[in-house]
Amino acid sequence: MKYDTLIRNALVIDGTNIPGYLADVAILDGRIQRIDSLNGACADEEIEAGGRVLAPGFIDVHTHDDTVVIRQPQMLPKLSQGVTTVIVGNCGISASPVSLRGEPPDPMNLLGTASAFVYPRFGDYRAAVEAAHPTLNVAALVGHTALRNNHMDDLYRSATPGEISAMREQLRASLEAGALGLSTGLAYASAFCAETDEVLQLAEELAAFGAVYTTHLRSEFEPVLEAMDEAFLIGRHARAPVIISHLKCAGAGNWGRSPQLLASLERAALSHPVGCDCYPYAASSSTLDLKQVTDAFRITITWSTPHPEVGGRDLMDIAAEWGLSLLDTARRLQPAGAVYYGMDETDVRRILSHPLSMIGSDGLPEDPFPHPRLWGAFPRVLGHFSRDLGLFPLHTAVHKMTGLSAARFGLQERGELREGHWADMVLFDPLRVRDVADFSDPQRAAEGIDGVWVNGVCSYAQGIVTGRSDGRFLARAGDLRRGFH
Repeated sequence: MKYDTLIRNALVIDGTNIPGYLADVAILDGRIQRIDSLNGACADEEIEAGGRVLAPGFIDVHTHDDTVVIRQPQMLPKLSQGVTTVIVGNCGISASPVSLRGEPPDPMNLLGTASAFVYPRFGDYRAAVEAAHPTLNVAALVGHTALRNNHMDDLYRSATPGEISAMREQLRASLEAGALGLSTGLAYASAFCAETDEVLQLAEELAAFGAVYTTHLRSEFEPVLEAMDEAFLIGRHARAPVIISHLKCAGAGNWGRSPQLLASLERAALSHPVGCDCYPYAASSSTLDLKQVTDAFRITITWSTPHPEVGGRDLMDIAAEWGLSLLDTARRLQPAGAVYYGMDETDVRRILSHPLSMIGSDGLPEDPFPHPRLWGAFPRVLGHFSRDLGLFPLHTAVHKMTGLSAARFGLQERGELREGHWADMVLFDPLRVRDVADFSDPQRAAEGIDGVWVNGVCSYAQGIVTGRSDGRFLARAGDLRRGFH
């Protein structure tokens, strides 16, 4: 038999959290046809891996790539890291279903200006992704804040019964059209006033579809344990799996509490399907939030609508130049984005290495001066944390960004290198792979990622986008609760 692609002498790390083994891998018609010693086989394209690692393509479970996958379908920041699937619609903000009456409210503006929101139904968004033919696969959550925007004239209160009913109907239609589940961003002002009961009622729609509940907690600061309890309550009530987004101990007064957070997660997991995602940095990035303005740690402005010239500068320096307090400076800059150096490295490592955590970049592609996680999150786990620090073995690092992620989000026939599965794969050099993007120069492609295949098509090779593309929209498949057993 002649194959489309044959990769010889690869160290296959298959995504199942077991050590790698040497094998040849053959691709035919977009799928992995054989994993074996294929000495007599031939193919249209043969690649000598020379012992480099062949792994499942990385799944970025926490992105805000909702609109950029359509407007910039090459997706170089993700493809160059070995990412083959992105999950969009996190933190309560999604590109669909959305109907705006003006400019998008904070933090929906992280996804772009009003012109980017042209998908009043989830099916419209799904069709747009398919028409764009991005280089990688896309699966999508529905954002709670997006639903609130559609049906409420004031986001700074809890919804009425009629508004909740309208949101439920729109969520149900989106789940029927293939959405993975519901996401919330309860820490943001545009959703903070939503009472727990509002979210409980919305989440009731999830059980019939086996869909998931993901949440940017109501607080990641001192009340974080109470916020986790709220999330678990919602999940149990809805009979839906819970994934806590970018689990962290935010704020200097919160540092060192990661054992408490992880103990809470473990207790909840004893009786209910729960997990979390995290990114491999001790700094966060979002819109400029007046509640987070402090002199306890560094804050860098990534963009500002009234003052675009200050992008990339520290808030403290801008305040000194303007002769204003930090808070007054932040007010003058808004709307704006910021990087907050508000975490402790020990907490980051502890959460990153926990068996219940997956890897997500939380990158913000609209930022003109983005957090380096947009370009570097996955190679940073492989190189810095696994190889250089020995935080966990390489096969565990791969599992946290492939097999575990696919199971949690029900991405069938993906996330593991198995015969018959879709050929989403990345070839990388375990000795060379590293993130190059940093906080001073954040838009740089990683080193050591030598090839990326999406549905059997080589989309990235030797640092160059090939121009070939076969990314697809991945609708929810089956009951996501099964992925937690």
